[in-house]
Parts: sequence; C-alpha cells; structure tokens
Amino acid sequence: MGGWYDPREMKNKSSSQSWPEQVSAFIRTIQLKSLSPRTQDAYFSWVSRVAEHHGVACPSLLGEEEVYSFIHHTQQTCDYKGSTLNQMVCALRVFYRDHLGKDGWRCWGKIRIKRIAPLPTVLTREEVKALLDHVRVARFKAVLALIYHCGLRAGEACRIEVGHIDAARGVLRVINGKGGKHREIPISPEMVERLRTFWTQHRNPKYLFPGVGRGWKEKFGPAKVALKDSAKPMSMSSVQAAMRMCIEGSRLTKPGICCHALRHSFATHLLEEGVSLRQLQSYLGHSDIKTTCIYLHLTEVSEGRAHEAQQRLYAAVIDSAAAVTKPQRKPGH
Repeated sequence: MGGWYDPREMKNKSSSQSWPEQVSAFIRTIQLKSLSPRTQDAYFSWVSRVAEHHGVACPSLLGEEEVYSFIHHTQQTCDYKGSTLNQMVCALRVFYRDHLGKDGWRCWGKIRIKRIAPLPTVLTREEVKALLDHVRVARFKAVLALIYHCGLRAGEACRIEVGHIDAARGVLRVINGKGGKHREIPISPEMVERLRTFWTQHRNPKYLFPGVGRGWKEKFGPAKVALKDSAKPMSMSSVQAAMRMCIEGSRLTKPGICCHALRHSFATHLLEEGVSLRQLQSYLGHSDIKTTCIYLHLTEVSEGRAHEAQQRLYAAVIDSAAAVTKPQRKPGH
C-alpha cells in the first residue's frame, strides 16, 4: 500500500522516528489501547486509505467533512459487511478524536452501522465425527479435534504451547486470545493423552502444533525433524485448507462449514448437555453474555425439552381447566 503508511513497517516500530510525528504518536495511542497486532494493522490501513482517498500526505490534514465523506463513499461503493464498516469508523474515530483530540466533531454521532449477525453454522455430533474421520494427516486431525473439544478459535489452537496444558487440573490455558484475554477451558484426560501421544511424534520444545513452512522437505527432510526444529506455530491457512479437504471428503453439504463451525458446535453441544450459559461464556471467552446467548437458539435438545414441557403444561393446566368448566348435560338431553 502506498502513501504515508506501509503495513510492513509495523513489524519494526523502532523505525517510526522517520515518520511524521503524528504517525509516531498514533502508534503509541493504539498500543496503549492494548489492541491486537492485527487490529493495529487494520487501523493503520483505514487511516491510510482516508488520506489516499483525498490525496493528502498525512491524514491529520483532513477536516471533519472530508472524513465524513470518505466514510459515506466507502459505505455506498464497497460491498463491506457491517463489522468491516464498524472497524473503519472505530479506526478513524481513534485517530481523529482520541489521538488528535478533535472532540468537537459531530460526525461520529450521525453514523449508525447496521450489523447483521446471522445464526452460526452448527454441526450435529454425527457430522463432526464424519469430518474428523476424513482427516488424513495426524497434525491436522489433532488440531481440529482440539478446536471442537475446547471450542477454540483456529488461531488460538495453532498457538497452543506445550506448557499451556495443565494435566493435573484438567484445564487448557488460552493465552492472549481474542482481545488479548486469557482463559481456562476444561480438557478431558483422554484428550490430554491423545495430545501427549501426538507430541511425542515431533517433540517440539515449545509448540504443540508446530508449523513446517514452505520448502521443509528440502531443508529438513523428514517431517518429524521439520516439526521438532520449527520456531513457528502451525499456520491458520494450513488448518483451513485441511478443513476444506475434510468437507469435500465427507460430502457434507450444509452451508457455512468451516473451522469456526467446530467452535459453534462445541458451544451448542455443551448447552445441550446442561452446561450453564455463564460457564459457556467463560469457556468461549465472550466479554458479553449476549454473544453467548445466540447458542440458545441452536440447541436441538433444549427445544425438544421445551416442546415436551409445553405439552405437559397444556395437559396439566389448560386441558384440565377446560374439563372443569365444561357445561354439564341436563338429564334427558
């Protein structure tokens, strides 16, 4: 990307002294907000785009109307989802209001981004089993099984380190999950033993799921050596590619199947087993329980129980009440 910001510069923030002072200070602003590296990159990208859109060297030169027109132009001409548009508004608001101190701008109060949240794709237990049965590579089978077993995001699963599993307490620690939050999730002894067996196949000193990278055969030879010496975790793209092959092999046609569907399935199946909503919120790492409540709409067992309870209540209350008030027939009629 051209202009005053190149996302590659984020990898070496010590070079920011050569940037305009506003940009160097903006780096400090978003770092102090404890935003994730990906969010920092996205914020810089949006601030860069508003400058490029108006053809200025630095976005601090733009006024309220110019920023407002850019937001309107992007909303009307780009087929972005509400979440992406909301990220754009947040990025520009942080730069102009929080960083530059332009508190008098009224444009932020005029913007309403409609975010449509479709119901997540949930697989039945049989469908999850069918998917995992079609994983041919051991490391992908292990990571996909753990995603479902603990309801992890794909990126969280890839970054799991050997020391993150507390076998004695039966928990898996997720460090620096979404939003930089830590959490603990129950893990069964059987899964711990399965992962331990998998780890003995590579014995990487740090990562449970090390990545081999490109050209690993030429560099290392056997996969076992490549995995043991790897200094990086497995990539999300490789897991997603493995998932696509599983979907094709299992011939499942349900729309929206992806790695994240395993997380949704974990949540739904736990609710069906009677796990409380508060517990599930903690396991998933949701800040707001409203986010967790969406799974209440997806639990087949709960809906079945609700229908049964509704029928019992009808029989016990409404039907019996109707019988009591039924008019008695007079003799001879």
